[in-house]
Amino acid sequence: WKALTDDKLTEAEKLAKMTKEEKAARFQKMNQDIRKGQILCAGSSLMEMFPVEKFVKEEYPGTIIYNRGIGGYITDELLEHLDVCVLDLQPSRLFINIGTNDLSNPDVTIDGLMKKYDEILCRIEKAIPGIEIYLMAYFPINYEAATEEMKPCLLIRTNERINEANKAVAELARKHQARYIDINDPLKDADGNLRADYTIEGMHIKEVGYRSIFPMFMKYALEPKWK
Repeated sequence: WKALTDDKLTEAEKLAKMTKEEKAARFQKMNQDIRKGQILCAGSSLMEMFPVEKFVKEEYPGTIIYNRGIGGYITDELLEHLDVCVLDLQPSRLFINIGTNDLSNPDVTIDGLMKKYDEILCRIEKAIPGIEIYLMAYFPINYEAATEEMKPCLLIRTNERINEANKAVAELARKHQARYIDINDPLKDADGNLRADYTIEGMHIKEVGYRSIFPMFMKYALEPKWK
C-alpha cells in the first residue's frame, strides 16, 4: 500500500490503514448523516472486517445495516467510545462481538472480561430502552494455519479459551434477556478450527468466510421484533 496514493486505495484498504482514533473520528462524522433506529454491528476487527454493509447492498437493497466495528478494540475501548460506536445511532437491533482481544491477554480472566462486557450492555440498555441485542459467539481460530507472527497470540487465544468464553457470553445474554447466537458452523473444519481456506493468518477471516455466515446472520437480522 505504501506505493499507492490514498485515492487509489479501496475503502476497505483506507479503513485498514487508519488508527483506532482516526476510525472513531470518522464514525463520529458519519453518524451525523445516519438514519437512527436501524440495525447495527459493533465490536473489534472481526466485526469491522465483516463486509455486512457491502453484502446487504448487493443482496438486500433497501435494508440498512451499519457497521461500527473498530479493529484492535478491547472492552475498555468500546466503553470509552460507546457513543460513537453504538449510542449515537440509537439502533433498534444490535449485533455485538467484543472481547476477543481481551482474550489475547493472558492476564485477563474470562470473569474479568464478562464484567466489562456486562458494563457495556448495561450502559446500552439504559440509553436505549427496548433495544434488541444479539451477543455473537466468538469466532474460532486455526493455529496450524497461522503465520509465525500470529502463533504466539494464538497460544493464548486458543479455541478452548474461546469456547469457555462463549459459554460465559451465553450466560451473560440470559442475564440481560438478550440473544446469544452462534453462526460459526460454516467457518469450522472437521476439528472445529477456523477453516484454513477462510483465514488470513489463523485468526482474521477472509471475505469468502464471511459470505458463508451471512445468510444465517441475515435470518437473525431480519427476524420479527421480539422485544
